[in-house]
Amino acid sequence: MKTLLLATLVMAQDDGLPSVALSQAAEEGFVTLFNGKDLTGWHAAEGHAWVVEDGVIGLKDKTDGKEHNGEYLWTKEQYGDFILELEFKVPEKANSGIFLRTSDLKDPVYTGLEIQVANSFGKSETSKNGTAGALYDLKAPSKNPIKAPGEWNKVRIECRGPKIAVALNGESIVEADLDQWTEAGKSPDGTKNKFKIPVKDFARKGYVGLQDHGRPVWYRNVRIKAL
Repeated sequence: MKTLLLATLVMAQDDGLPSVALSQAAEEGFVTLFNGKDLTGWHAAEGHAWVVEDGVIGLKDKTDGKEHNGEYLWTKEQYGDFILELEFKVPEKANSGIFLRTSDLKDPVYTGLEIQVANSFGKSETSKNGTAGALYDLKAPSKNPIKAPGEWNKVRIECRGPKIAVALNGESIVEADLDQWTEAGKSPDGTKNKFKIPVKDFARKGYVGLQDHGRPVWYRNVRIKAL
């Protein structure tokens, strides 16, 4: 399968993060989801712990470690086929996720796809649960190009019908066809997953979200292009 990414690495920026040079055609049509000042365009439950400082969305002081916090950040719009780009930074102990096409905001863990955001720096083996960039509980990334804790990483996620592609720091790491997940709780490779319905039957349009998993995490430069 040809990569879905129209990118080549160029020189590192001042903060050490490789930038991705896209063709002019690929750049056209992107819409900024985060204005760098406040959470306009996003929704979170009352009393949420997200803050905006210096052009960054942060969950910097949350340490309860719970998966089912109700304070996920959600776009107010729903998206079907799209390219999503953003940058994230994690500390040593990290656990968050980028949710895609989530259909039920009261049950995001079981009705949305998640791209893992975690500190897997330096690990030689990858997994579908603990490696940054994994299609969570469905497919492990092919490699682990995440930077050290405290450094910014750039992720690019492309959703086209059943096809999901993920690139981290300019390297393609996941290419998946959701139509291959034909059984509830079982992946094409025979391993178990948590989902109660076949992933092929998941909604193909939904909300984009940033997970509050009770660990500090930072996001910036969030933008999306509808396809």
